Amino acid sequence: MLLDEVLLIAVVAVIAIVAIHSIAPRVGVAAPLLLVSLGVVVSLIPGMPEIEVESEFILLGIIPPLLYSAAVNLPSTEFRRDFRAISSLSVVLVLLSAVLMGLFFMALIPGIGLALGIALGAVVSPTDAVAVQIIRKMGVSPRIVTVLEAESMFNDATALVTMRTAVAAVGATMTLGEAAWDFGSAVVIAVAVGLVTGELNVRLRRWVPGAANSTAISFVAPFAAAVPAELLGASGLVAAVVAGLVTGYRAPLYLRPADRISERANWRTAELLLEGVVFLLLGLEVVTLVTDVEETHGSVWKAVGLGVAALVLALLIRIAYIAPVVMAASRRARRVRARHERVEGLAERAEAHPDPAHREAAARRVEQHSAYADYLENRPLGWREGGVLVWAGMRGAITVAAAQSLPSDTPMRSTLVLIAFVVAVGSLMSQGATLPWLTRRLGVAGESVHDERERAELRDLLAGTADAVLADSQLRDPEGREYEPAVVEAVQRAMAHARAEDQETVHHGIRFYDLRLAIIEAQRTRLLEARSVGTFGSEALGDALRILDAEQISLQLRADHPDGDD
Repeated sequence: MLLDEVLLIAVVAVIAIVAIHSIAPRVGVAAPLLLVSLGVVVSLIPGMPEIEVESEFILLGIIPPLLYSAAVNLPSTEFRRDFRAISSLSVVLVLLSAVLMGLFFMALIPGIGLALGIALGAVVSPTDAVAVQIIRKMGVSPRIVTVLEAESMFNDATALVTMRTAVAAVGATMTLGEAAWDFGSAVVIAVAVGLVTGELNVRLRRWVPGAANSTAISFVAPFAAAVPAELLGASGLVAAVVAGLVTGYRAPLYLRPADRISERANWRTAELLLEGVVFLLLGLEVVTLVTDVEETHGSVWKAVGLGVAALVLALLIRIAYIAPVVMAASRRARRVRARHERVEGLAERAEAHPDPAHREAAARRVEQHSAYADYLENRPLGWREGGVLVWAGMRGAITVAAAQSLPSDTPMRSTLVLIAFVVAVGSLMSQGATLPWLTRRLGVAGESVHDERERAELRDLLAGTADAVLADSQLRDPEGREYEPAVVEAVQRAMAHARAEDQETVHHGIRFYDLRLAIIEAQRTRLLEARSVGTFGSEALGDALRILDAEQISLQLRADHPDGDD
């Protein structure tokens, strides 16, 4: 294919992606579902060339940056609190599904053994993040959104590592212990690579001047984690996710506000295009897959039937697994609430302790435990939320990409890939189309994701921090000089009445800006302390941090260009 043809196709694809995302809200259908449908329709046009994409292009070229970006924005507080459920769904459920579905495929598909059956079972086991886009717009509890998003990030990696281990066992003698070692070492190495890459990412960007330069480094971060991990025989997807988690948590400590705002805007664009490409390709490959099965004398309809049966089995396994997970979460919420009174009693006794550090640690422990108990009570994980977790477990692009990465000499490879395709597209179309209806039916749609109580408490917290800074007798400017009372009063008036701010800057100039910036820095520090305790939800806390970033950039611009205040 000539370069100009490739560029023309790329231009048309981008226009199609943007058009679909513009139309989707008006027709009430999720954009990924429309993109898959568009791809299928285009692939059926007579004369349309067959589309076949190398699986490595998706697994190493598209999926790592998508997972990295999602991990950067993953709410750290909610992730930490529900880590038990997330790790269970993204590791144990995938392994269990791979084995059970492996037995199913071995029984129904002649010529494949248990190892290859498990490999295909692993391929169709991971869920796709497209569900998160749907339920977030429905106003479902942020807790459910976080669990689904984190599950979809980590179970991709679990499935791919399991698939590789199973493929390696095909035609070879591998004990269960050797398989477990291969799986465990791949994950441990990937986590180590991700931790190092994430830390180097934020530290390097701290010293690079300019938001554009910082964002450019962030674009290569997922590949800087994934590629070395793959070369070491580990999971590049795990490494990319861990690097993203580290980056998201450390960014407020290391990166400048302009860097964070630029990164969010640019990565949002990248996500839009990368996700669009993935779902378009998913639909475009339908004719190629059918043709491959026909040429290898396989039965297309048998593959379709097996794909539908596999999808039903996957849902049944998910229902059976999530039921005890939900019950365990309910029991944990009751235990935490019962233990809360004992923790408060310990804190009361600690108040009489002569060591101030001991008293402070006890108070912090009570605050953390109280915040956790409130979270479990206000964001329950009951049977209604469990229903959403089950039905939102859709398969997607990673399933097809993983299937296409099966070795070329795999028995009945085309049929296996078509089965995976039917599971992925059937899941997206059936579950994705009915998920909004289900959330409304269960009564979990329309829950406020903007907790006004938390936001009011955050405003009070920021106001109190500002008052404490202004009342500090040790307050000094960057050059070590005390602030004149008139400057302090000017800042107080400006913060109480935003419209008076420009007038105050005319009279006090750079001193006014320095004091305002010092207050913002103290407020950001206080918010990060609240994040470590878990007092507030990540969404409200993130919004507050973004508002501070915007205020700081505005102040710095006006300080650098004082003539623009006139």
